[in-house]
Amino acid sequence: MDYDPSMKPPATQGTTWDLLTEAHQALRTAVMGIPADGWDRPTPAEAWNVTQVLQHAAGDQLAYASALTGGPKPAEDPFSPSGSFEGSPAELLEPALAAVVAAFGTVDSPDTEIGVPLPPFKLPAGVGVAAASLDAAIHAWDIAVATGQPSPLRPGLALALRPAADALVEPLRGFAFGPAIEPAIDADEADSLLNFLGRRADWRA
Repeated sequence: MDYDPSMKPPATQGTTWDLLTEAHQALRTAVMGIPADGWDRPTPAEAWNVTQVLQHAAGDQLAYASALTGGPKPAEDPFSPSGSFEGSPAELLEPALAAVVAAFGTVDSPDTEIGVPLPPFKLPAGVGVAAASLDAAIHAWDIAVATGQPSPLRPGLALALRPAADALVEPLRGFAFGPAIEPAIDADEADSLLNFLGRRADWRA
């Protein structure tokens, strides 16, 4: 399955959320780098292969958009991805990214309360966009390390995402996140974030 890099979301008016832009680009780049034989490979997301992580990641972004605007929801449960989809990877991912960018683009202030698809279901927009960014960036990492690509989770991005993780992850352990792992003494911000989310920073296929 080839990824057409020309399929990018249209420019949107409204607030620019740089963190979301960077996280989306990390996810897009990871998906573009999936080799032809990489779609069935295991990932750090436990029982899901690369295809299922992509389905989940796209579904999550569309769920954030839907919670904010009341627009279309994911066609399937993001937490039960089928492992197959019609069309190209870009045709699956790009509409979801465009939808959430457009949705957050209508919010004028990071303090505005918005709907989100997971508990606590209402958050200040600044926290909500960080949550959507966290989701995209972590699944970009899942796909990248599963397919032999460099990690897209640079320490600066991880540092920017950590406040959202600290605020939101604990109630979701056992559902969306596994038990936290004690980071190594020399762990950087990226490894520490991955460990906090229950992922082994040294995971290899």
